[in-house]
Formats: sequence, C-alpha cells, structure tokens
Amino acid sequence: MAELVNQRRLLEQLAGIGKALGHAYRLELLELLAQRERNVDELARLTGIPLASVSQHLQQLRRMGLISARKEGTRVYYTLADEQVTALLGMLREVAERNLTEVQRMTEQYFHDSDALDAIDSTELLERLRAGMVTLIDVRPPEEFAAGHLPGAINIPAEELEARLDELPAEQEIVAYCRGPYCALSVEAVRRLRAQGRQAYRLEQ
Repeated sequence: MAELVNQRRLLEQLAGIGKALGHAYRLELLELLAQRERNVDELARLTGIPLASVSQHLQQLRRMGLISARKEGTRVYYTLADEQVTALLGMLREVAERNLTEVQRMTEQYFHDSDALDAIDSTELLERLRAGMVTLIDVRPPEEFAAGHLPGAINIPAEELEARLDELPAEQEIVAYCRGPYCALSVEAVRRLRAQGRQAYRLEQ
C-alpha cells in the first residue's frame, strides 16, 4: 500500500508538469526562452500578453522546474532549466502533429498559401553550406541575432528583405530561419524572396 501511495505522489508531480504545459501562453513563453534568456518586459513585448500575466505564467513554470531565473540589478532574466525542456517541447509538438488531425490541418493551412511549406533540414543545410550552394539568413530582429545565431548566418529581418536583396548572391539558394517551427517570420521571408524571383526555402526547426 505504501508503494502505491508513493507511486501516486510521483505521478502527481509529473501531472504538475503537464499542468504547467497546459496553457498556450506558457508554451509560447517556453518557445521564446528556448531561443535565449529574456526578461519579463521583453517577453510581454514579443507576445503581446499583459505584463502581470506573463509574470504569473513564468512563476508557474519556475515552480515546476521548467525554467530558471537570475537577477541582474532590478531585472530578472529567465531561461529554460536545461536542454531536456527543449526536447520535451519538441516531443510534444511531434506527438500533436502526428496524432491530432486538427493540428495537422492547421499546420498545413498556416504554411499553405505559397510554397513556404518547402523546407530543408539541418543535415541538408550543412551539406549545401559546405558546397557553397546556399546563403543562410536569420530573419529575426537584430537584438535576437546578436544574442545567438547559427554559424555563417546573415541577419536580414524579414521586413528589410526587399531593400537588402542586393546583399544576397543571385546565383545561390537562400535558406531562412527564425525562432522555431511555428514562427511566421521565415515563412514570410520565403514568400517575399520567391516573389522577387529568388530560390528560397525555410529551415526545418
């Protein structure tokens, strides 16, 4: 009987993590924190979620050990607790895309109005980079690029693409990436580039 009680207590802790993940806002915050360390003000600005609400969601994620925090002056900066949280988010996404028809439908609809569904994976990207076949662009805002980016990437925010098209070699394919698999920035970049007659793909993340 004692073993059963202990097992259920353990399962309650696991259920607590499930509960912490059970809100769209908290998943959105985790996706942003997977990119880099951020403070509450920045998270509120990026998501459009009220500041007080962002703070409450962060506290719940922290109580369940999914994120950690450090203080610098008057600001508190948050990041994922470890790389296993990133793996957990990826697994959650894969399970949903594989088993939920509505998620499959929405994903296809989200990317569908051009050929923006076309994507290459990291292995293929590395091969093409080594062969000098592609130019890799990071279409996130400059401050996010400065905080960390893929080796060899050029930072051209999506809204600047048309104005800076001459910076991209005309003979090369272009691969765009942004914050994650559901980030619209790389999709928009691919659409804009293809409208200009460029051969462009997004990086599968």
